[in-house]
Amino acid sequence: MEEIPRVFLLDPEVLLATRSAVYDGDEALQAADERLLQEADQALYAAPVSVVDKEALPPSGDPRDYMSQAPYWWPEAEGEQSGTYVWRDGEVNPEAEVYDRGRLGLMCSALSSLAPAYFFSDLEHFAEHAGLLLRTWFLDETTAMNPHLEYGQAIPSRCTGQGTGIIDTHGFSWLVEMVGLLGASSAWNEDDQSGLQAWFGAYLDWLLTSDHGREEAGQNNQHGTWYDVQVASLALFAGRDEVANEICTQSFPRRLAAQIEADGRQPLELVRTRSLDYCLMNLTALFDLADLGRRVDIDLWAHEDAEGRSIRRAFYWLVEQAVDDKWGFEQATPFAHGQMMPLLRRGGLRFDDAKCEERIAAMEHIEVAADRTNLLYPARSRP
Repeated sequence: MEEIPRVFLLDPEVLLATRSAVYDGDEALQAADERLLQEADQALYAAPVSVVDKEALPPSGDPRDYMSQAPYWWPEAEGEQSGTYVWRDGEVNPEAEVYDRGRLGLMCSALSSLAPAYFFSDLEHFAEHAGLLLRTWFLDETTAMNPHLEYGQAIPSRCTGQGTGIIDTHGFSWLVEMVGLLGASSAWNEDDQSGLQAWFGAYLDWLLTSDHGREEAGQNNQHGTWYDVQVASLALFAGRDEVANEICTQSFPRRLAAQIEADGRQPLELVRTRSLDYCLMNLTALFDLADLGRRVDIDLWAHEDAEGRSIRRAFYWLVEQAVDDKWGFEQATPFAHGQMMPLLRRGGLRFDDAKCEERIAAMEHIEVAADRTNLLYPARSRP
């Protein structure tokens, strides 16, 4: 009997069925599998990175403390190296790329190709490199990140870190899914697994008890939603289901009330200069919370409050406005419509709506058949 992957956002039984279909040569999955393998081959060239690789030390003097600079803050005067910084929504200051955020993104990106490629192929060299990346960032005593984000999204002349910096690690909820896909590999052993669970248990404690964590938990926009996703996901990974249960029962209704109107629009994201990107990000986080709720037997997909707010209404409002090209709000940068495919697939599956597949099929500038969504969230006609 095959080992059931320990995942929380993804469906383990669906993953196993899709894996069998790939092995049986299902032609409908061939393009996605081939592209995934190609991307994993490229990820093999990703060198192991660590927080100790940054050139500047954080205020603590400990290179193992993660540090980043808030990306939308710029010197008030052109060419100014210090002094007053001002916020420019949606405009990334290149100064923000010199610390740890970029390396964290590279590690997570490589892992998101290597782990599923191993799972769907059994090729151990993918798991071996994934294990090396994970151990370097989280477990090696000389290179491992300390489990906190005290110095996340610092603003020169203003603060050495802030609660909004926790958005830097929103990818951790997906990272632990990728770890679950490595479970059958000899390259990821019990000591690795227990060590990583301990690391994320400590990071979870910091999220729940620190001033920065409490600050981010209080945010009403997508920052607060992604905070909840991190807490619920990492709680499940660390074996603390009661924490995930509390997020789903107590925090989720507050998110809906603060973020979603009765018609489905997301007013806090619509005021951003890249409003479509931010609406998509926040709704993706709400989808993730609903999938995590399934792991603690709470149905957030069907949840609707007394005013009619629900994920379903938010989904269909966004689909009608974005996919059908009716977007009438500020979007300062071009929007990559291919980002909508995972959301459309997930919405179609959860709301039993075949029209979502018609919308996916009609998408331009994307190779639908080669998208890895077909492997991770296969259409209902698939296994």
